[in-house]
Amino acid sequence: MKKLTVTGKTVEAAVEEALRRLGATRDQVEISVLEEASRGFLGWIGSREAKVEVKLIPTPLEQGLSFLRSVLDRMGLKSVRLEVKEEPEQTWILLSGDHLGMLIGRRGQTLDALQYLVNVAAHRNAGPYTRIVLDAQGYRERRRQTLMGLADRIAEKVMATGSPLSLEPMNPMERKVIHTRIQQKHTGVVTYSEGEDPRRHVVVAPKTDR
Repeated sequence: MKKLTVTGKTVEAAVEEALRRLGATRDQVEISVLEEASRGFLGWIGSREAKVEVKLIPTPLEQGLSFLRSVLDRMGLKSVRLEVKEEPEQTWILLSGDHLGMLIGRRGQTLDALQYLVNVAAHRNAGPYTRIVLDAQGYRERRRQTLMGLADRIAEKVMATGSPLSLEPMNPMERKVIHTRIQQKHTGVVTYSEGEDPRRHVVVAPKTDR
């Protein structure tokens, strides 16, 4: 139940009853007063109760899911299934089904763009921030494994040659994988990011003693 129209002796009484039925607090709803209470002639003839409409405000996740579902439907991917996995720092929406290659795109660029739009749609109303990450058929984990392998190879090459190397532009999530892998596994090199999005990239350089 997302919306209720409730009457009461006062506006406040009607609102409280609606909140009770919805199991919500005031900051989770939008309230519209449809009719004010009226005492009528001689205090009772023609008296009228207050009437309010109370509507639950969608959560960021609900708004993001609704937007994503509408995009998939317009793309002819109505059969794609969505699974939500909530974590302390972010919420995953896992997509499964057929023809997901078109959603991933080259090196995940289409998936990244769709993820950005889902987050914009999710937070168009005021509310707690929820970072939403999209994944399609385990692409993110496969890409993470590929990036960790790349980080190992680049770190070894930099240590062998003594010269810094720049990687291709990556999104923040992918840059973080590179930074973390090298910090944890390769003490002889350091990493930092250069450039502006969407051309921002990781540089791997020899560690120098100061």
